[in-house]
Amino acid sequence: MPGRAILSPCETVSPECSKAFPGGKPVSTFHGNALAASPGLPLSRDGDPVFPEPWAAEAFALTVHLHERGIFTWADWAETLSREVHRPGRAVDGSDYYECWVAALSDLLVRCGVADEAAIATLSASWQRAAEATPHGRPIELANDPQSTAV
Repeated sequence: MPGRAILSPCETVSPECSKAFPGGKPVSTFHGNALAASPGLPLSRDGDPVFPEPWAAEAFALTVHLHERGIFTWADWAETLSREVHRPGRAVDGSDYYECWVAALSDLLVRCGVADEAAIATLSASWQRAAEATPHGRPIELANDPQSTAV
């Protein structure tokens, strides 16, 4: 099927998010070929993923880690990412690819019961405020959010 990742022969495909829902099936260790076949993944000439910013690499690593932990199948991921990449209004040139990646990951986390939309929105807003309040060249930390109640 176009837009779907190539699965490892040993990967168990489950229509459910395997850990969050009863009856979900465990997923075997991730196979690198599936990653390289992710819909629209920017690759170097050597076939390695290319990240425009550090946060994109972190989102990428988090997605792979959650998959390896069995939170969702790679088929579920590829389908969700493909749907997001092809959503009306997305950049034709792919410049918003990693924004699509984060939106797809957020969607999967909600569907799998790992997080809820309100928590994701609250945390996202907090990170944005922290980024805006952080002096240039300094690490962005949630503690920099002026509305943070953390001490």
